[in-house]
Amino acid sequence: MKRMAVAALAVLIAASAFGQVKLPDLKGRVVRAVTENAFTPLNFVDKNGKAVGWEYDAVNEIGRRLNAKIVWSITSWDTMIQAVRDGQFDVGMDGISITDERKKQVAFSDSYMVSQQFMLVRKNETRFKNAADFAADPKLLIGSQAGTTNFYVAVYNVLDGKEDNPRIKLFETFGATVQALLAGDVDTVLMDAASSRGYIGANPDKLKVVGDALGTDNYGFIFRLGSDLVGPFNAAIAALKADGTLDKLTTKWFYEYNAK
Repeated sequence: MKRMAVAALAVLIAASAFGQVKLPDLKGRVVRAVTENAFTPLNFVDKNGKAVGWEYDAVNEIGRRLNAKIVWSITSWDTMIQAVRDGQFDVGMDGISITDERKKQVAFSDSYMVSQQFMLVRKNETRFKNAADFAADPKLLIGSQAGTTNFYVAVYNVLDGKEDNPRIKLFETFGATVQALLAGDVDTVLMDAASSRGYIGANPDKLKVVGDALGTDNYGFIFRLGSDLVGPFNAAIAALKADGTLDKLTTKWFYEYNAK
């Protein structure tokens, strides 16, 4: 009996070490999730028209472990935070950086990914090699979405700190900024390292990254203030980190996925 007890204890310790701990049971609760489908490889539409990506896989797995039914919806970036704040959706995601200003509007989960911003450029770009070179040439343009981390890094870490700087060309979706870059309408798009690898993987002969990291951010899921889902999601994020699931998703979507 003692041997059996010791063996059982060892199993429990091992399970805990790998994150296989008992998580909250949401008893089949419907959780309304929303994203944009324009931030490769976190959320996007593949060549078959299917919505896929790192965040889809992560949240679907969180739902499975919490015994919740995830129901997906799509909205634009500029309405997402307000929609979640107003209770139209239970959880939102789009590579949303955790900031004190946003915490006044929505509740954040613990960070599920660390992001560093880099300059994505065309493969044949030779006019600049870093942010200082870029800033010094008034003819060069940045493509961005208003209100995003990429926009604010462009304003304050690359240019002159003026949000109305005409060198920043605004687009409705993140994917549109990359298409503008490929078309030559802008000269760089600021993007986290992981997503840069995703876009470069899809366009290996057309895109590259130049310069050093321009800023570091933590991504989190967003909820309405006071949501009772924050605790269960945090528990699930911790479990997925501990057992290596999040690392596996990063390998799948940022290194192995072939968009073509």
